[in-house]
Amino acid sequence: MTEAAFSPVGFLGPRIFGLPVNREILFANHKDIYKKRIEKRQRKLIVKVSFLKSFLKKGEQILLITTGYSPLNSVAQYLTGFVFVYLKRSLIVFTNYRILHIPTTADYDYKDSIAQVAYAGCHSIDMKGGTLVVQYERGGMKKKEKFTAIAGTERRKIRALLKKKIPLSGTKSQLAARIHLCPRCTRMLAKGSKKCDKCQLQFKRKLVAAIMSIFIPGGGYFYIRQYLLGVLNALSEIALLVFVGYLVNELRHQAPVQPLHLTVIPVFLYLKLAAVIHSGHFVNEFIPRGKKVQVRKA
Repeated sequence: MTEAAFSPVGFLGPRIFGLPVNREILFANHKDIYKKRIEKRQRKLIVKVSFLKSFLKKGEQILLITTGYSPLNSVAQYLTGFVFVYLKRSLIVFTNYRILHIPTTADYDYKDSIAQVAYAGCHSIDMKGGTLVVQYERGGMKKKEKFTAIAGTERRKIRALLKKKIPLSGTKSQLAARIHLCPRCTRMLAKGSKKCDKCQLQFKRKLVAAIMSIFIPGGGYFYIRQYLLGVLNALSEIALLVFVGYLVNELRHQAPVQPLHLTVIPVFLYLKLAAVIHSGHFVNEFIPRGKKVQVRKA
């Protein structure tokens, strides 16, 4: 992909690959000093978010792009640990208006899912070690979300941005949450929506994910397009089912069964429960029912 010609001639243009950026911030370190290595990394990441042009508002500029992991609920996190975290890689884009959260593949490719965290709805945003902690407040109730494993190369820069250039207010309660955007028309989506009210784009459903997880080995993961995890889950469940069949046959012939062998039953139930919880968690990212959604912003 070739970058568009600078405009005006002789000066650094305000866009990179069609995206509006603030070059003085994007290519500088935490002390606002330009660094070639920072420019190289930011250009590499900005290629991954070239689709953002239709999502950005009038006057909005990209200030920084980094990598990290999407927020996890505690149940999903404890069930699989590092394996599930690996599947929650994301790109995090700071603009002068908001943070754009983009769940991605392991290679940081776009998955037709995007959410925003509006500064106007945040009570606070802090970098604590390698974790970006966002706190919202609505109706006197506070809620935190944590984006873990933020890339070390951007942590000091993010702290500087939060201190100097990010206008938090926390006054707009309707924005006091991470809100997903329709990948087709860019409209904000209501939590739990089965389709976009504006363009009627339909999304994957939790009930379907749960049913497929229960009745089909690996079915829930295949439904949410986590194919590798689906294959591994299916092979594990099938192996356990074969072993359960073996135990049943042994019991029918009154053969002694070792107590250790009976642990196969709770392990099988654990895999089913994990599949239901995980597939439901991914459905919360508003996965379109069809692939390769084209943006149609009015």
